[in-house]
Amino acid sequence: MKRLLLIAFSFLFFYYIDAQPSFVKDSLDNYISKGLKDWNIPGLAIVIVKDGKVVVMKGYGVRNLQTKEPVDENTLFMIASNSKLFTATSLAQLEYDKKLSLDDKITKYFPWYRTYDSTTTELITIRDMLSHHLGTKTFQGDFTFWNSLYSRDSLMYKMRLLKPIGNFRQQWGYCNTCFLTAGQVIEKVTGKPWEVYVYDSIVEPLGMTNTHTLGNNMEQMPGAATPYTNAFSHDLQLLPYDNVDNLAPAGAIVSCVSDISKWLLMQLDSGKANGKQIIPWQAIRRTRDMNTIISSRKNPFLPYHYYGYGLGVFMSDYGGKQTFEHTGGADGFVTNTCFVPEENLGIAIFTNNDNQDFFELLRYQILDAYLGLPYRNYSVLGLDNFMDDRNQKLTQLDSLKARVKNKKPPLSLSAYAGTYNNSVFGYMVVTASGGDLHIRFNQHKVTAKLQYMDNNEWLLTYDNPAYGIFPAKFVNDGGKVISIDIKVNDFLEYDPYTFTKQ
Repeated sequence: MKRLLLIAFSFLFFYYIDAQPSFVKDSLDNYISKGLKDWNIPGLAIVIVKDGKVVVMKGYGVRNLQTKEPVDENTLFMIASNSKLFTATSLAQLEYDKKLSLDDKITKYFPWYRTYDSTTTELITIRDMLSHHLGTKTFQGDFTFWNSLYSRDSLMYKMRLLKPIGNFRQQWGYCNTCFLTAGQVIEKVTGKPWEVYVYDSIVEPLGMTNTHTLGNNMEQMPGAATPYTNAFSHDLQLLPYDNVDNLAPAGAIVSCVSDISKWLLMQLDSGKANGKQIIPWQAIRRTRDMNTIISSRKNPFLPYHYYGYGLGVFMSDYGGKQTFEHTGGADGFVTNTCFVPEENLGIAIFTNNDNQDFFELLRYQILDAYLGLPYRNYSVLGLDNFMDDRNQKLTQLDSLKARVKNKKPPLSLSAYAGTYNNSVFGYMVVTASGGDLHIRFNQHKVTAKLQYMDNNEWLLTYDNPAYGIFPAKFVNDGGKVISIDIKVNDFLEYDPYTFTKQ
């Protein structure tokens, strides 16, 4: 009998493996290896789950360029905004448990909370926060919020200073502090901070034993990948680990593909894991209701017609199948997760270079293979445009650096020194030293240097390479310094901040 069972199991195993698309069976390793080289990615981890089983789970490349330690299925990455669905799922479960309603007003839990206008303040709900309905520009305020020393309540308080570019519930604008605010409600109704509640209600029940709901001291976590970027350099640069625990509900989780496979399998089994209901199906379904229409027009490059946002997850009709996905970006890390319930298919891809598109193009390649769509090499199609843009940017940077030739600025260095303020960001202090100006941003760990070029322009270089290198110009009036506009990498925030001299 045992022999017969073994033969039957072996037959089913090989039948199942053979049923996978030829791209996954025969070409995936070579495709990823070439992609790492073409896109200059140190390491990548991937998991694919199908029909309740893990069919691919492995690492490629290295987690650290110096030590050459290989990436494997247990290598830790910051999953960043892939944390958002954990937050939304937790709140949907609390609604199912009748601890709250997603249509509760935020002021019910935080009477002191304000947005830029009083009407939005009176109307905005938990569901609005989970759907990015505030009307602000995508990433607006993140230069202030990211890697800052502000408390969570302080970040929520500062949201009243964000002037929307659109109308409440009408314009799409991706908002990290909205998710922070929603996540703070969890503690109000359960008595547990977000990181404790998510761990107790999702991470631990799923057996995600190598997942951390806070990222502080990630460099001390065994098996952690090292973050890199080449966004402002010809070669990869080592980055410090982000600390965004004050924005934790928006993006603090650290995990590995081995653990995320359990999250994906639960999503594909209506909230169950190993036959046990971890999250009620009604709560899972609640996160997948479309709350924000982003586009209802056919995409010119990808096979879908609509694109929207539920609660912590994007959705589309990719290849005619309802598909749910999200990306996550932290300095040095870009990741994505995806699941297609109709195909019982889930994918997660984690990488440790934040300046590349391969982590998403690989997802499309795998989706096309499973959905039987015509083969297009997305990596090849995307690489040329990416490299053209990158080379143009690096040429411009080299030109900027060449303009630093020890010339004297229009005013003495002491005239520029002093304290500057931006109403949202707060204060920064400019000091003169060694012929250059140096910036210290209050409530932030990042610093920067200003080197004079010419024509009243300075070269702004952050000590953290992820923040970038940009030209900057002081506004002067009759020999008196009035202000300066400070830019940061678009990966963090799009618009410059005006700092006024005090």
